Amino acid sequence: MDAADLRVFEAVARLGAISRAAVELNTVQSNVTARVRQLEQDLGTTLFERHPRGVRLTAAGQRLLPFAAEMRDVLARARRAAMDDGTPRGPLAIGTLETTAAIRLPRIVAAYAAAFPDVDLTLRTGTSAELVARVLGRELDAAFVAGPIDHADLLQQTVFREELVLVTAPSVEGLQAIGRGDALKILVLRVGCSYRQRLEQVLARRGIVDVRVQEFGSLDAITGCVAAGIGVTLLPRGVVAQAETHGDVALHALPAEEAMVDTLLIRRRDGVPGSALAAFMRTVQDRPAAPLRHAAE
Repeated sequence: MDAADLRVFEAVARLGAISRAAVELNTVQSNVTARVRQLEQDLGTTLFERHPRGVRLTAAGQRLLPFAAEMRDVLARARRAAMDDGTPRGPLAIGTLETTAAIRLPRIVAAYAAAFPDVDLTLRTGTSAELVARVLGRELDAAFVAGPIDHADLLQQTVFREELVLVTAPSVEGLQAIGRGDALKILVLRVGCSYRQRLEQVLARRGIVDVRVQEFGSLDAITGCVAAGIGVTLLPRGVVAQAETHGDVALHALPAEEAMVDTLLIRRRDGVPGSALAAFMRTVQDRPAAPLRHAAE
């Protein structure tokens, strides 16, 4: 068994057919079949079950697949490292919270794109939980998430500090008016939203524990529904400052210990940042977005 055998095995497993693997690997089907059979002979076990539409992994194949995928990633990273001459270029995948993308990244991304035009930067939004999983799975080179994060396989640095505010319809005069009557609806992004638990804690400290959760797919949808009086949410002040200015929502400041949250830039501990990622990290440090108003300390 060698790296070439595992590469063929991984392609067949991922694509589910020897014919499709042959196309991706730029070879003929008979060569792929021979490689798979040789690997099965070397290991003394069957890795695939054949069926009319292709192949499926056996139990042994499922146990081998994570090692083959890891080998593929190692070889890809080794190739990129060998070709990295210190000039930022090539693909760079960065994950981000939607709130960070909205209020912090436009100026940073613009500065980075202007300085390093040969980098193909991709931004992918998600919840903190999703982004942590994607960094650990090497789908992302780095990601902006809400702190705190405690994981032995991750390196992190604090890059921004946000003030969270409780957002309600304009008719709500203050925190004391929240939670009266029927169960309060809290409007959040999908499961893994980093502000959901914090919002529940903020409300619980004020004796509001009977809440109903409604999940939305975008910040605009949440803000619009809050403005319509459907429920309340917790967001960085910078995300909803304009909506407050227009009179669409009311913002309620919280004590500093509840309001302040760190945004972290995380990456894998075992990875050496390439030139593109290193340059992006420097850009984040050197070109921060305009400061936001914070709660009184």
